Amino acid sequence: MPVVSLPYKYLERLTGTDRKTIIDRLPMIGCDIERILDEQVDVEFFPDRVDLYSTEGVARAMKGFLGLVSGEEEYDTRQSDITFTIDENLRDIRPYLGSAVIRNVNLDNEAIISLMGVQEALHWVVGRGRSKVAIGVHDLDSITPPFRYFGSPPSRSFVPLDFTEEMTLTEIMEKHPKGRDYAHIVEGKSVMPLIEDADGNVLSFPPIINGELTRVTENTKNILLDVTGTDERAVMTAVKVITTGLISAGAICEQVMVNGKPCPDLSPTIREVSVSACNALIGCQVSPDEMAEILKKMRYGAESAGPDTVRVRVPCYRADIMHDWDIFEDVAIGYGFDNLNFALPPTSTLGCEHPVMTRSGQIRVICCGLGFQEVMPFTLSNDATMYTRMQRPSNPGVLRVLHPISEEQTLLRTDILPLLLDLLRINKRRELPQRIYHVGDVVCDMKTGQKVALASTHPGADFSEAYAVTDALCREMDLLYEVRESSDPAFIEGRRADIVVDGRVIGVFGEVHPEVLTAFDIDQPVAAIEITLNR
Repeated sequence: MPVVSLPYKYLERLTGTDRKTIIDRLPMIGCDIERILDEQVDVEFFPDRVDLYSTEGVARAMKGFLGLVSGEEEYDTRQSDITFTIDENLRDIRPYLGSAVIRNVNLDNEAIISLMGVQEALHWVVGRGRSKVAIGVHDLDSITPPFRYFGSPPSRSFVPLDFTEEMTLTEIMEKHPKGRDYAHIVEGKSVMPLIEDADGNVLSFPPIINGELTRVTENTKNILLDVTGTDERAVMTAVKVITTGLISAGAICEQVMVNGKPCPDLSPTIREVSVSACNALIGCQVSPDEMAEILKKMRYGAESAGPDTVRVRVPCYRADIMHDWDIFEDVAIGYGFDNLNFALPPTSTLGCEHPVMTRSGQIRVICCGLGFQEVMPFTLSNDATMYTRMQRPSNPGVLRVLHPISEEQTLLRTDILPLLLDLLRINKRRELPQRIYHVGDVVCDMKTGQKVALASTHPGADFSEAYAVTDALCREMDLLYEVRESSDPAFIEGRRADIVVDGRVIGVFGEVHPEVLTAFDIDQPVAAIEITLNR
């Protein structure tokens, strides 16, 4: 979860109360305080509350929670004469754009830090590392409308942010730090997304970098916001979060015509919720009028609409409200977790450790005794890591993710050793030797099983080390095993062996093949073992 820095002076100015009161009550709206510093407090919110990723958003929520204000914040927008057009050649690349004009902003250093912070947090949580959403903030007074969002040839050039000389789009992707970080999102496309003004000045090369021309400073008074992406709902969420935050700080929002449609729409969503269902879920007894007052404390618009109904106006920035229960959760927060009655459940049971966990725990003790350190690789992986780099054929029983959000996480792991090699790659600059292991679940043929894998890397890692560790591990696990010549292409021929128990191959060990090490960008030899536990 992103860490949000809240400067005391800016927070106190926006809320009208002191920092001690805010810090004491912050955890009760659902955050973890990471650290309390002299000038700021750093906090973490759950990823669903993206509206709290800025100082302005936290101040808005705390003003209601502390009883300083009540009810929803109303957002009056007026129509500007500024327009955006989106070219058809971006339909299959980054087809969506949201925009707004924010005037009369008061950007001191803390406000700029807050604005940049919420941008990066939204890039991470909503934008999936900018692949889904990318945000641009520009000094409106330095450019001329109307604006155009179109696909440009890579030879187009402009001065990117933090540089002083023009670079082509290709050069930016190769040489600019942000280009190297995010070029993978657009590389291979026939055209590159670009935003320019009426004079042909480049505002932004989304999702890579803005132009130096539109840099936002403390002298900026009027902002043009652009949000581009591949998911319309995510794009509009980012627009609403940033726009409403700046309005809460005293700015004025104007709508922009995007392909003939006004943007943004900051009107609330209307829902009617059951009071009895809320009481049954959170364990308190409130009336419709009391529930409406609690929701106003949480910055909703709310009013009693019957003996068991409350009509709720959900603010536009609350993208997390997808079900009535999401509103009931806010009722519990507003009611106060410390005011809820605590009681033991009416039934109780005695539990015991699952045999699989018992076995895993025993293996962890053995591996630690052999001098290996436990690591926790991801459960999700991809074909390149799991099979291609290992020189192994793809497993026909692999369980794939239906709608993966990243090319790095497309399937559930069928083996553990490839993930250990990937961790050795990440830590190859660390001191040697490195000896790591993991015991955990794998999924194959729609069945969950368990495997243990160990890997050791240092200049002397070889087959003899792998054999010695295998022998000690199997002996401690009470496995009567025999060794046969293996054909696993992930290991060097003549320096690999299968582990056989009761006539079945349950594992493999040996010295990892140099081509596999090259594929994982590992410089040192690796001795490795992998054993299937559920036979």
